[in-house]
Amino acid sequence: MKELSKQDKDAIRDALLEYCGNYPSQNRASESLNGVSAATVSQICNQKYTSISDDMFSRIAAQIGFSMDRWTLTESNAFQRITFAMSDAQAYKNTTWVVGDAGCGKTTAAIEYRRTHRNVFYILCSEDMKKSDFVREIAKQVGAPVDGTNLRDILEYAISMIAFLQNPLIIFDEGDKLTDSVFSYFISIYNRLENKAGIIFLSTDYIKRRVENGLRYNKKGYKEINSRIGRKFFDVSAATEQDVYAICQANGLTEPTEIKRVLREAQQGEYDLRRVKRVVHACKRILEARRMKGGTEQ
Repeated sequence: MKELSKQDKDAIRDALLEYCGNYPSQNRASESLNGVSAATVSQICNQKYTSISDDMFSRIAAQIGFSMDRWTLTESNAFQRITFAMSDAQAYKNTTWVVGDAGCGKTTAAIEYRRTHRNVFYILCSEDMKKSDFVREIAKQVGAPVDGTNLRDILEYAISMIAFLQNPLIIFDEGDKLTDSVFSYFISIYNRLENKAGIIFLSTDYIKRRVENGLRYNKKGYKEINSRIGRKFFDVSAATEQDVYAICQANGLTEPTEIKRVLREAQQGEYDLRRVKRVVHACKRILEARRMKGGTEQ
């Protein structure tokens, strides 16, 4: 990893200040970060970088959604629809399950929404999450203590903090990866949060088949989940050719031949935006190498 400049550190500091603004205090914000102390957060916010390693800056940047790659975000149709769903859930305390193909921009939209809105908490779900992990991650993200042994107490404390906030929103990314036991346990969490917070789930359409099977075989919790999302999923489409063209333009790729290459790769990759980003970077590096070679030859 290259050494971070003061400009890089200042940019991370600015992003951290925005992140801390989402919490009642810097201490609460630091509680939500893995391996980051309140003292470290305070030092960075006060531009006291001397004792803070580049690794720590990078660790914080990754957790607060700050990227060093200078990538310009563009608002695709999927991005706009996901943002609408999150805004609606936050304003009206709804529960919505957003479904879209891998690479359509769900996570990007969620992290950007968290960055630009107060009282928004992002939780990345995983297959190995137990009920205790799930509850502690919720508590951690809202800045509640997680070192207690009584799961119910941890949950109640976290929910009391959430209920105190104005229009809180909890985003569960990759919600389809939760096990059935955590899935059913979510119902009790939902019941405590109903009319207190908006809830958004993000996943691929695998969840549709899973819910259908859960309903068919009367699995515990599936009827309740289906009811709480209004018995309907909020579908978003993949990126389009126009979206990919806009991404190229926004990120400084204007050479027609290279744009055509990106469009071709995007089509072959089912318009996966992760793939698009990699190809745009590759094209820009190729063009830069050509320019440098031409300059050397002159």
